[in-house]
Amino acid sequence: MTARSSSETTRVIPEATVARLPVYLRALTALADAGIRTCSSEDLATAAGVNSAKLRKDLSYLGSYGTRGVGYDVDYLRYQIAREIGVTQDWPVVIVGIGNLGHALANYSGFRSRGFRVVALLDADPERHEEIVAGVPVRPFADLEAIAREHAVAIGVIATPAGSAQDVADQMVAAGITSILNFAPAVISVPDGVDVRKVDLSIELQILAYHEQRKAHEHARVDADDHGAAALAVGGDA
Repeated sequence: MTARSSSETTRVIPEATVARLPVYLRALTALADAGIRTCSSEDLATAAGVNSAKLRKDLSYLGSYGTRGVGYDVDYLRYQIAREIGVTQDWPVVIVGIGNLGHALANYSGFRSRGFRVVALLDADPERHEEIVAGVPVRPFADLEAIAREHAVAIGVIATPAGSAQDVADQMVAAGITSILNFAPAVISVPDGVDVRKVDLSIELQILAYHEQRKAHEHARVDADDHGAAALAVGGDA
């Protein structure tokens, strides 16, 4: 294995770029699945839904992987991005809260294909224990620390009701978990050194509702302007 240079190990990639790298990886995977071996920055930007200048700047933080006049080697760039964001290795994950959302997450096939392995499903409800979801038995939440230690778990997913989220987060941190994906509709507090990503479906829907309302108001205003113009035209003809 070739060691990275000091410039590589100290390189800092902006958070906005980090957030787009998985999008580029998904787009490259789709291109590879379609049998496309090379692509231009314009083609990749279109597939990822960004402008090509932004894409080229983002990729410049990783190094120079394009060839002028040829473009990017899809498989090679896909590997380099996957290596950069850490999904060329196998990440053990625990999911806490096996209600409807927890079931859906446990059954999501994208975890395995993207470098994440669900090693345990945990729930505080005794009636769910020993239930099998996606081939994984549901175990008591009290087993969290032992499971985290056994599998060296660094990533935990919270899919509990809001009222339980903070306690779950506290116990994840106590068990040595340093990255948390929170689906619970609650804000959780964690110490420095622990990363939290929050996914709140209700907030995303409310944002969409705002845009729909704004579009409806805009359409209503245009219709009113059109009716006004028509009325003035009729009046002028009279």
